[in-house]
Amino acid sequence: MTTPNIAGLVSVHGGHSGEFCSHARDTLEEIIQAYIERGFAWVGLTEHMPPVSAEFRYPDERDLGLDTQYLYARFAKYIETARRLQQTYASQLEIIVGFETESHPGYEAFVQKLIAEFRPDYVVGSLHHVHDLPIDMTEALYRDAAQQVGGIDALYCAYFDEQVELINALKPAVVGHFDLIRLFDPDYPRRLQQPEIWQRIRRNLERIKELDLILDFNLRALSKGAAEPYISRPILLEARDLGIAVVPGDDSHSVDSVGLHIDTGIGILQELGFDTNWRKPINPVAHHLT
Repeated sequence: MTTPNIAGLVSVHGGHSGEFCSHARDTLEEIIQAYIERGFAWVGLTEHMPPVSAEFRYPDERDLGLDTQYLYARFAKYIETARRLQQTYASQLEIIVGFETESHPGYEAFVQKLIAEFRPDYVVGSLHHVHDLPIDMTEALYRDAAQQVGGIDALYCAYFDEQVELINALKPAVVGHFDLIRLFDPDYPRRLQQPEIWQRIRRNLERIKELDLILDFNLRALSKGAAEPYISRPILLEARDLGIAVVPGDDSHSVDSVGLHIDTGIGILQELGFDTNWRKPINPVAHHLT
């Protein structure tokens, strides 16, 4: 991998591993070693938070018969392991230990509980559901969610409404895959232009700017066959004009996905004039919630 002429290779949203995520592969240490081998300057580890209740387990977790008690204990083991590896590899890679949110009923208090107990370096605020309906697992589930809320336009509106609620509630240092809602929508370029959708996007970006949060430029979309990363170019241009920090995230789920498409993402951000002295998500999380 050729290192671009920037402040270094980084990932603000990465480090999922098969050790602590049932839809990922490889151990967390193997993932970290891959970041070192590929020349990263720093990486944020952002394992999924455990589910608030059994009904919100991922399908792979249900299929494996993993209960909420087990998943909570696995998350605790993740934090413990990440902290140990953070020290072990400190001379080779700066590791920032965080986790990625969900947005189910009761998530606000639950996230605060996790922060108080585990003291992460930061949180990635992500939505994977709308009205508690999954929108990033399969196209069939996506279409079902759209039907239940009144169509795809309505699904977008609900997604961005729930997103700003999460932003206001958690003030996460990083907002993850901002426009994930377009995953199964080939008509998304036209849909983003719909006034009722665009005004919500603009509102959320303005709030992100007010709170001085970071946007994750999530490259995993390219691995799923998308034409561009999350965030789509019109939204990216708006974020640039607002002066929002945008930082690459590989959203890695295995050794072979560490750093995947990172050069492409950096090239896009360079082309559009973003600051490539990448900002680190090291704001004290507890400060954001007080």
